[in-house]
Amino acid sequence: MSSRLTVSDGLSRRSFLSAATASAVVLAGCLGGDGETNVPEPVDIEDDQACDQCDMRITMHPGPVGQAYYLDDTPDDLPDDREDGHARFCSSWCTYVYTLERDPSPAGIYTTDYSTVEYAVQTDAGTTVIDAHFGADAFGAVEGLTYVVDSDVEGAMGGSLIGFSASADAEDFRAEYGGNIVEHGDVTLELVRGL
Repeated sequence: MSSRLTVSDGLSRRSFLSAATASAVVLAGCLGGDGETNVPEPVDIEDDQACDQCDMRITMHPGPVGQAYYLDDTPDDLPDDREDGHARFCSSWCTYVYTLERDPSPAGIYTTDYSTVEYAVQTDAGTTVIDAHFGADAFGAVEGLTYVVDSDVEGAMGGSLIGFSASADAEDFRAEYGGNIVEHGDVTLELVRGL
């Protein structure tokens, strides 16, 4: 059983939301007067890359994925040769566990923005999963995302935080698949570990 969900306003709306989110991130970095630096834009996740939290190969699993930039303040367990302290994750679950468990906080965090992509929800071996998207344009800055958590839909690590830049899309998803609506600022390690 497979269903295709799309944003009703079509590609132009997705393109607009993606560009608006990216512009907001760049503008926020440019306006920082406290010595803040611009956070790099998200990049494509490549086939051979492993998750920095659990070491699973990212592109082999369903669900939302993530990445973070630590710039000059890289955690000890991240390889030294990573440009801009770039960390990558197989799931939104791993993204939040990694970034919430370590000091310092990253300069920027991105997870899949399902308002900007066409996605499918399907049953795989009896589990309802959402597909993954690995292109740079599929990511949104977490500050601009509304998450559906504890829904009937899973990702790579089971329970997922499924993000949408359009809160109406999150509400529609929750209405179909259950769960709760959570804003980025309300995501805690306890909430994530409880999924």
